[in-house]
Amino acid sequence: MSVVSSSPILSPSSGRLSSNSSTNLPLFSTSFTKPISQKRYPLIVFSYKSGTGLTSEDKKELLKRYGLDPDEFLSEPSPKTRRRKEGRGSKLVVSDEKSQEERTTHRLLQVLGGKARRKKLLSPKGMDVRPMMEVVKGAAFDILQSAGGCPASLRPGRWLDLYSGTGSVGIEAISRGCSEVHFVEMDPWVVSNVLIPNLEWTGFLDVSSIHTVRVETFLERAEQFCR
Repeated sequence: MSVVSSSPILSPSSGRLSSNSSTNLPLFSTSFTKPISQKRYPLIVFSYKSGTGLTSEDKKELLKRYGLDPDEFLSEPSPKTRRRKEGRGSKLVVSDEKSQEERTTHRLLQVLGGKARRKKLLSPKGMDVRPMMEVVKGAAFDILQSAGGCPASLRPGRWLDLYSGTGSVGIEAISRGCSEVHFVEMDPWVVSNVLIPNLEWTGFLDVSSIHTVRVETFLERAEQFCR
């Protein structure tokens, strides 16, 4: 906005009123510069949860109300996008035979104490089986031995290793003095390729019982299994 004086009402040198001034003249005249208008487009965002929110017809009505073309905003996904989504789901489908062939093992675990101390144990590569951390396992057995009144070893007894996987916990128990261990693992591949080889390697297969069933099934029929 610019402001311009239209009449010499005040003298620039003395600041007194000019004698030739007229009361009919305006004190100020103003002129406004109109800003350049920019075209604004409405912004519409659809946010909804799965199974709730606006239906497709409601969305079309809302777009028409704002003068927009519903076909432009609610167009069907292109065949390329559809194929990409379908391909993303198909990658997750792997046959059982292929997955069995790709499973391999390595020796990263070891027995921490007792008769089989420092013997390396097999474990599957990947996240199919997640063995107990050695720090946690060692601390747990130290607590059990101290609580049992014999810090050097566990008292003879029966040990139950649920979700046994590699069998590292049950093998640790036998190594430290337990007389018998029951291993419960439902994965036949883990039992045949990991658990049994570990028991044979440590020499504890004769004092072990392996149950290839679900843990829930074993607990329902525990008296039958543990006779």
